[in-house]
Amino acid sequence: MFKKTTFYLLALGLALSLGSLARAADFTMTDTAGKVHSLSQYKGKWVLVNFWATWCPPCLEEIPDLIALHDNKKNNLVVLGVAMDYRNGEQVKDFADSMLMSYPLILGDRKMAAQVGPVEGLPTTYLYNPQGKLVARQMGGITRADVENFIRKSEKTTRK
Repeated sequence: MFKKTTFYLLALGLALSLGSLARAADFTMTDTAGKVHSLSQYKGKWVLVNFWATWCPPCLEEIPDLIALHDNKKNNLVVLGVAMDYRNGEQVKDFADSMLMSYPLILGDRKMAAQVGPVEGLPTTYLYNPQGKLVARQMGGITRADVENFIRKSEKTTRK
């Protein structure tokens, strides 16, 4: 189990190590409903890209929090769930339906993941600010509170 501060520490480490990646390269992904999602289309919103798998216990633990984050419009946040390491798309869609996943579901692969960044383990989550800048990366589970606290602190820092 990750401590609440882990997300912030990894985000800080990532921000310090990214330096030249101030602006993220745009990515394009198509969800299971056929809708295309790109980072540029969500300018003005936070974008959380979560790489996960149906067999991954920490991935399953964070799904209810990801649903809550996506459904809470006050967060101004979009969640994109990218399923990795699966047998077939129908199995993933059935699983997502059973979990009542309300956010877009993308059937991913290594090539698609490379558009966002390295996925060295599952779950892996990337967070982009409303300007499209990558501001955090977390390998391991996250919680709703972690993300909301990070956003709140980032917005306070931006206003100063």
